[in-house]
Amino acid sequence: MTNVPVSSSASQTGKPGKKRKSAFSKRKVDHAYYWMAVPAAVIFAVFLYVPFIQGVGYSFTNSQGYGQSKFIGLKNYFALFIDNRVGHAYLFTFLISVLITILVNLIAMFLAVALNGKILFKNGFRAIFFIPYTLAVLVIGYVFKYIFMTPLPALGQALHISWLSQSLLTSEHYAWVPIVFLAVWQSVAYSTLIYLAGLQTIDDEIYEAASIDGVNPWQRFWQITFPLIGPFFTINLVLSMKNAFGTFDQVMALTQGGPDSSTETVTYLIYTNGLTGGEYAYETANAVLFFIVLAIIAFIQLKFFGNKEKI
Repeated sequence: MTNVPVSSSASQTGKPGKKRKSAFSKRKVDHAYYWMAVPAAVIFAVFLYVPFIQGVGYSFTNSQGYGQSKFIGLKNYFALFIDNRVGHAYLFTFLISVLITILVNLIAMFLAVALNGKILFKNGFRAIFFIPYTLAVLVIGYVFKYIFMTPLPALGQALHISWLSQSLLTSEHYAWVPIVFLAVWQSVAYSTLIYLAGLQTIDDEIYEAASIDGVNPWQRFWQITFPLIGPFFTINLVLSMKNAFGTFDQVMALTQGGPDSSTETVTYLIYTNGLTGGEYAYETANAVLFFIVLAIIAFIQLKFFGNKEKI
């Protein structure tokens, strides 16, 4: 008498056979998940990881982006730390990024709480505040450039405000203001949407119980709302900081790094010197360094604020 395989007996009885277990866990694995995940992972690697690895390789050469090149080791990285222009770009990027992140989260949280309340035309207001995020920053930047160049100085002259009587874009001390203003104006919409999603997860019964206990609006926000949307605050903080560090379109449209290179961000410096300034390998090394800086900042943010979340 021959032995009948388990799979055959299972098919005869109408019961499905056991799926093979994963080598990394005791869970049963459906091969369909691999058919979906593996192609996506391959495509992701080809278009992201392979170029990144190639870029890291270029950073150890003297390549100009074309022609012959030779390996020079860590000379590009050593040169970055003694380059005053690069140092100023990092300092300027860090300062405006902190300011943009603070303003974006404060305004977005205020708008989210307001739009989550019982007000008329709630959905209409949400759509209005989200419109800036859908517009191309570079195009809107040229519109704001005209505003800061013509109408605003005219208003400053009419009001006899000296610092506003000339274009802020031409001032070495105030040229950062239009950049921060445009970045905040455009970024608030997305952060507001994330905070609104977080507010939707809070049960109304919690607020009802708090009102019975005589909690005032400030206590309601600080002791109930804010702790419960802690995870949303953390992800918003990381995303807004990351976007602020990548400020490029605003600089390109408004100041192009001027006046006198005072508003050059790291991304703008990498673009201008790397693609048009003949410093391809040097700025590739700068991009690798910038990636490491962003990764460290994101890790610190997630580690610090993640430990303070109250769910």
